[in-house]
Amino acid sequence: MTSFSSDTDTPLRVQRDARGVLTLTLNDGARFNALGSEMLTALQQALDAAASDEGLRVVVLAAEGRAFCAGHNLKDMAQHPDLAWYQQLFAQCSRMMLSLHKLPVPVIARVHGMATAAGCQLVAQCDLAVAADEATFATSGIHYGLFCATPSVPLVRNVPIKRAMEMLLTGDFIDAPTALAQGLVNRVVSLAALDGEVEKLVQSILQKPRVAVAMGKALVYQQRELGLDAAYQLAGQAMATNMMDEAAQEGAQAFAQKRSPAWKLAPDGTHPAAAE
Repeated sequence: MTSFSSDTDTPLRVQRDARGVLTLTLNDGARFNALGSEMLTALQQALDAAASDEGLRVVVLAAEGRAFCAGHNLKDMAQHPDLAWYQQLFAQCSRMMLSLHKLPVPVIARVHGMATAAGCQLVAQCDLAVAADEATFATSGIHYGLFCATPSVPLVRNVPIKRAMEMLLTGDFIDAPTALAQGLVNRVVSLAALDGEVEKLVQSILQKPRVAVAMGKALVYQQRELGLDAAYQLAGQAMATNMMDEAAQEGAQAFAQKRSPAWKLAPDGTHPAAAE
């Protein structure tokens, strides 16, 4: 499969390479990549297409401009003092966030600049996040009388509750090292090293069987919402089902024979190197 990319003038640049790596780049730097209706629609369309892409392996969520994402555009919101309008906006955003959650492949946030309010939510909703050391994070709606309720959903599932409450109640920024220490991001590197660090995660994921990754992602999020007994029951069934897959059988045989697994990882059934 050949690489392709979308028009650079659109609010979202879409690029998919031969390895099955899809890069979605927020491309409205003049408005700090705010999650207005147009941006949300573009993201939803891209994620809907990604969900049916059987050769997809990883999604990288990146951004152009000075900020990763400033969340919703309060100027636009102030111009529509209508409950139905607000309900539609937040429903649209929640649907997009859930689409990230439900994708059968890992989603990696590539974060630079600031990620505020729904932008911070976007980072928290991704499965993995790599941040530049100059990145900053805040759920800042409270400064303007708007508690960041929807951003709180993934935030409290990423960081300890008292840390999350401090962010939500004060709206104060935290820096990248603090975000790393609190569990909001996985890695922090210099801006110059950001792409390379993201690529390290991508390469590691590409070396794993897609079916195991997909099953694992779904299981982790499902069991997190359950009680301990139910979580173990679900996880045990997931592992048993996983072991019936040919990749797991090959992995077990390779372990027993003290060799590297010969997985078929690429969409055409070959090793990934053959697809490049």
